[in-house]
Amino acid sequence: MSFDFDRVIDRRGSDALKWDIGEKELPMWVADMDFETAPAIRQALAERVSHGVFGYSVVPDAWYDAYLSWWESRHHFPMEKEGLIFCTGVIPALSSAVRKLTTPGENVLLQTPVYNTFFNSIKNNGRNALECPLKLDGTTYSIDWEAFEQKLSDPQTTLFFLCNPHNPIGKIWDKETLGRIGALCAKYGVVVISDEIHCDLCDPGKEYVPFASVSEVCRDNSITCIAPSKTFNLAGLQSAAVYAANPFLRHKIWRALNTDEVAEGNAFAVTAAVAAFTKGAEWLDALREYLFENKQVVASRIKETLPELTLIPSEATYLLWIDCRALPKGGSDFASFLRKETGLFLTKGQVYGEAGAGFVRMNIACPRSLIEDGLNRLSEGVKKYRETYE
Repeated sequence: MSFDFDRVIDRRGSDALKWDIGEKELPMWVADMDFETAPAIRQALAERVSHGVFGYSVVPDAWYDAYLSWWESRHHFPMEKEGLIFCTGVIPALSSAVRKLTTPGENVLLQTPVYNTFFNSIKNNGRNALECPLKLDGTTYSIDWEAFEQKLSDPQTTLFFLCNPHNPIGKIWDKETLGRIGALCAKYGVVVISDEIHCDLCDPGKEYVPFASVSEVCRDNSITCIAPSKTFNLAGLQSAAVYAANPFLRHKIWRALNTDEVAEGNAFAVTAAVAAFTKGAEWLDALREYLFENKQVVASRIKETLPELTLIPSEATYLLWIDCRALPKGGSDFASFLRKETGLFLTKGQVYGEAGAGFVRMNIACPRSLIEDGLNRLSEGVKKYRETYE
């Protein structure tokens, strides 16, 4: 079956957050795709709507079976049914975990630059977001192990948010690195919350490693957050899951989610997840190919015509991390300038922590024609920025 990812869908006027912008602006910011979701999911939802009754829902065995089968066949990681819990989103799960597993004033460790909403889940609950910047050697990010262990050893550090694969840098953490993370966190009694929401969006031929699959230590000292939302563009349906193999942590997160009332499924969230994980593989594989081609288009244009910018190589996600520090002023306000002068809306790197200063994040999950439009605006913006500040 072929899928038309080139078709431009007009999302203005649909209450879409991404497209709630100016008339002449082009949004390539929030992690939301401009493609229709898989046909099998749309059909399943249409059939559910046709039933016409939308009362309180339970989470059926089909939901558990869909997750278990997908992770075992797709990611070679068998999970137990009792370890899975439905929740309305990864961020609600993270916030619930912060409230349940830490106390006000304690530290939650982050490897920055990292997904900006992590900071909200921490700071809004009265905890400290403790940054451990990743090391950047040219275009390669790695962990500063000495700093990481030093921050873990602080008695006030009780929780670590792992982003796997890592947003915004698009890095897939390998098994050895994850194992070392797990061993250090266990050594200092720091629980790992692994956000794996982007795991199915690896480049063709690439595969991510579930943190809990690496070792018994990783498995027993972690809670994993997973969902079909990024993969199949279902964020608006509020459908996700958490997995905890350790019965103690499982009970803690189960109580947290239920106390916060974010563990009750709805008919559409469950229906979409089941359809995605049982019938969405072919669509996903085609999507991954298309996204990879989009990445190549962006990489070629930047390399050939925009020497002031450096694209960090990406292995996963549809989010590209661009180094703008060679621009005047270190590119510190380039994202704001770009939007004002060209209408291209990218996310400024500073929101991902101090280590993101001078970078921008670009969402390339859109038809190729919009990619070309965005690149033309990017080129125009670089030219105007240099003319303004040089």
